[in-house]
Amino acid sequence: MEPDTQARYLDAMGIQRWVARSTPSAGAPLPGETADTPVDHADRDRNLGELQAKVAACTRCELHRSRTQTVFGTGNTRAEWLIVGEAPGADEDRQGEPFVGRAGQLLNEMLFAAGFRREQVYIANILKCRPPANRNPSPEEAQCCLPFLARQIELICPRIILAVGGIAANNLLHSTGKVGQLRGVVHYFGVQRVPMVVTYHPAYLLRSPLEKRKVWQDLQFAQRVYRESAAG
Repeated sequence: MEPDTQARYLDAMGIQRWVARSTPSAGAPLPGETADTPVDHADRDRNLGELQAKVAACTRCELHRSRTQTVFGTGNTRAEWLIVGEAPGADEDRQGEPFVGRAGQLLNEMLFAAGFRREQVYIANILKCRPPANRNPSPEEAQCCLPFLARQIELICPRIILAVGGIAANNLLHSTGKVGQLRGVVHYFGVQRVPMVVTYHPAYLLRSPLEKRKVWQDLQFAQRVYRESAAG
């Protein structure tokens, strides 16, 4: 992604300045990686591979009948930033990777504006299978998939979770609040109490581009929360 892409995204949010931090180059070390040993990392990858195989064979709900393939997750398994969305769409169902459509392109721009490349974070969804016609996940479907996501979070061990959209936030937090009520506050996930920040889903921003300024504020807030978590 070229630097002018970042500038255009910030300008679209009404922010007429460059991000006050260097943008990572293609050869730069990945920021915020865990300091585990190669053996630990190999164990983590093996466990994630075993979990991915279980997901691929899953028949816990009826979505397995209509999927093309499962969408497990993608990115750096040592990343300290975990992005959690709602469910795969048509593009994701075909390619087997989360956030690859228009919303995915916007997510990439959001991450880039915050100083990250897509491959420097880990991205997953509440659901591993696409709901027909991209409808919202049912509570039963989400309940079937959440143990898989919880295990992913346990293995990746992020320092911060960015929940994009109300469905992701509500399922992770066991909440019914709207995004506008949940953003701007540090939440915590699971027994590990992983700090979590809530923001709008990129698909919502495609329909409501004026809300991009709020997302930029959320990304800045998430950066502060992450720095405090890393320092602690």
